[in-house]
Parts: sequence; structure tokens; C-alpha cells
Amino acid sequence: MRDFRHIKAWQRGHALYIAVTKLTRGFTRKGFSQLRSQLNRSAESMPSTIVEGCGAESDKEFARFLDMSIKSANETEYHLLEARDLDLISPDDWQRFTAETIEIRKMTYTYRKRMLGKP
Repeated sequence: MRDFRHIKAWQRGHALYIAVTKLTRGFTRKGFSQLRSQLNRSAESMPSTIVEGCGAESDKEFARFLDMSIKSANETEYHLLEARDLDLISPDDWQRFTAETIEIRKMTYTYRKRMLGKP
């Protein structure tokens, strides 16, 4: 059993989720509640899937959860792009949040490779 609190990708993913939740509070324009929900869910899924995987019995099974977290990062990146293109977030916020999402995805990918014993 792993302690998720010690996994750097989880730490940064959790911080990103909190920041995204605060960012999307501004999605008050009518019709954007669905995007707000999707962005929050995908951002939350990145760290929560890592937490869930910490209960895995094997490194291979844990790596499968890390793969799902990577996919959630892809989805988060897309929803951030949507929000920018719909003028719901500023280009500066989009740049900052997207860069952090990509960095977390890279960290998770590297950790996954380590779990699978790949160099």
C-alpha cells in the first residue's frame, strides 16, 4: 500500500484541482455549467485516480491507474482550451494552468514507467 501524500504528481495534481475549482467559480454565464463541471471533474480525476491506485496490489495494477490519471490530464488540457476559446478564462490563466497540467502529466508518465520497470 502506498501513501499518496508522498507522490509529487498527486501533490501538484491536488493543488491544480483546488486552483481550477476556484478559477471556474467565475463561469457564471448561462450555459457554461456543463463545461465548469467537466473541467472540475477531469482536474479532480487526476489526483483522485492516483489515490485510488495506491490501493493496488501490484505495480502493474498501480500503473493502470496512473495511465487513467494521464488521460484525465489530457481531458483537463482540452477543457482549459475550451474555456479560453469561449473567453471564460484569460490567455494568461490558460497558459499557466495548461503548463501545470502538462507538467503533472509528464510527472505521472515518468512515475508510471518506473512502476512498469521501464527506463
